[in-house]
Order: sequence, then structure tokens, then C-alpha cells
Amino acid sequence: MRNKIRRALAVVAAIGVALPLAVGTASASQASDERGVFRNAAGLLQYEVHLPPAYQPGKQLPVVVALHGCGMTGYEANSMKAMSRFNEVADAKGFIVVYPAQDIGRNLVLCWNANVPAHQKRGSGEPSLLAGATADVVNRYHADAKRVHVAGASSGAAMSVIMAVTYPDVYASAAPLAGGEYAFDQYLPNPDKVSPVDTAKLAYAQMGPRARQVPILITQGDADKTVDPINAQRLVTHWAAIDDLAVDGQLNGDVDDVPDATEHVARPGEYPYTHASYTARAGGAPLIEKYFVEGLAHKWPGGGTGQYADPMGPFISGIIWDFFATRHLP
Repeated sequence: MRNKIRRALAVVAAIGVALPLAVGTASASQASDERGVFRNAAGLLQYEVHLPPAYQPGKQLPVVVALHGCGMTGYEANSMKAMSRFNEVADAKGFIVVYPAQDIGRNLVLCWNANVPAHQKRGSGEPSLLAGATADVVNRYHADAKRVHVAGASSGAAMSVIMAVTYPDVYASAAPLAGGEYAFDQYLPNPDKVSPVDTAKLAYAQMGPRARQVPILITQGDADKTVDPINAQRLVTHWAAIDDLAVDGQLNGDVDDVPDATEHVARPGEYPYTHASYTARAGGAPLIEKYFVEGLAHKWPGGGTGQYADPMGPFISGIIWDFFATRHLP
């Protein structure tokens, strides 16, 4: 199975060209950042790779691809790197982080074009660039191809959902924060126009023969004025339907959007939140987890610096990694 995954990544990488940029050196006691660029028919994608102290050639580490939101960058001003503090978690837990950067030529305000149908398909547009850069990182650093995950904020959250749909054979799990479902442009501006089950059917069709139950962790603030909090529940219903379809191609209750466990957490110095988990009828680890954070605006809780960082917890990057750490490709 591992060789099959490697071959899939090799095919993804083969449709483009990856070139190293500024290069640093990581040792067993020192973290390092390196930059790269991936090109294919869809254009160019620059990214930064954070190598934790645990990295050494030949040691297969997991990978987290972290996608920034609108008005942000991957690793420069107002960056996903500074906001998320994923590097801190990576250094403590031992995984590689990749920070792709949107090109201003594709979007003037640096949003990922998740709401554009041309960027919702495997093998073309931004998904092909992100998957190609991911394959480049896995191959260059001999990472663990079965433990590659994708997280995102806002438009990056929506794109993380698209990556889980278009490349379920590459990304073991996903974690969108303040995002929307696959093909969410089809129900805007009227959410009653298209149900999340309707868009789930589109997502399942896009998955094609690669369809599988991709674990997902959804985070949403109830004070978000940019992304309507209702999108979090829509995304739960949407993803439960995808997981249900992935079993046998039918919507017959193998997975549903009724939580199997719910807890309310209130700790000093943190926003209170409700954590709900959703498990398949057949049992096993939760396929969907949702963190609904009270009082959180359109921000990254427990964040570092930047316009969309909220230093008040919960420390969502740590929570996301704990979720990723127990998931891997079959």
C-alpha cells in the first residue's frame, strides 16, 4: 500500500516541475526553514517548508500542509506561519509543516479560489498546484506518505476541504477553520437553494474511484461575521453524507450528522467551546469532530501574531495536531 501511495505522489509530481529556492540545513538539534516553488500548466506555487529538530534524512515524518486565508500569506507578512504557531507544535511533536502562498496573479487579495469551479477539480487549477507541491515535499524530504494532512483558515479552510475531496489518496485528514463545504459557491447567496447533501453528492462524484472516508476536524467561532457560523453545521452534514456515500455509494445511515458524543469545555483564559464527535455506525474512531467556539470572531484561536490571530485559546493548532496524529491513509 505504501508503494501505491508513493506512485500516486510520483504521478502528481510528474505533471509539474519543482525547484528549490532558499535552502537551510536542519540537524537533530536545530529546526530549519527551506523554500521551494512548484510549476505546472496551472501556473506557479511558492511555499516554505519547516523542518523540525526531529528531522533527519531518511527519517519519515508526517506532513501538515497549512493554507492561509484571504489577505494573508503563507510565510511572509500577516502569515499563516506566524498566526497558526504550527512550527511550535511541529518542533515539539516532530512533523514537517508546509506553507503554500497564493499568487497575486491568481487572486488580487490572495484568497484561494475555492469558490471557482475551475479550482475544484483534481488535476487542474490550484488543487493540482497544491497536490504537486505536497508530492514534492514528501519526495524531497522522504516524509511519510501515509501521514500527510491539510489544514486551512477561511478561504484556505475551503480549499482544505477541496483538497480532501480531490486528493483523498494523498491527504489522510483535513482541518478547516471558518470554511465551507465542497462547491459552496452553488448555495450562495441563498443557503436554502442547495442542501449540504446535494453538494456532498458532487464531492463524492469528484472523489471518483478514490472515494473514502476522510477524517475531518471542523472549527468555527460563533461570533464570526465573515463566515456565517451556520456553515459549520452545514459542513458536518455535508461531510457525514460524503462518509456515508463512501461506504457503498448510498445514503443509508452508515454515517449521520447526529453527534455521538458532546462536551462543553470552559477553562480559565480560554473561550468556552463545544466539542462534538461523529462516529460511523460500524464504530471506530470519530470521522468528524467539530469545535464550536463561543465568542470567537473570524480569527485563529490560540494564535500568534497577525491580523487574524487571537491569542486567547483554545490552542487550536495543538488540538488539530492531536487529531492528525492518530489518522493515516489506509
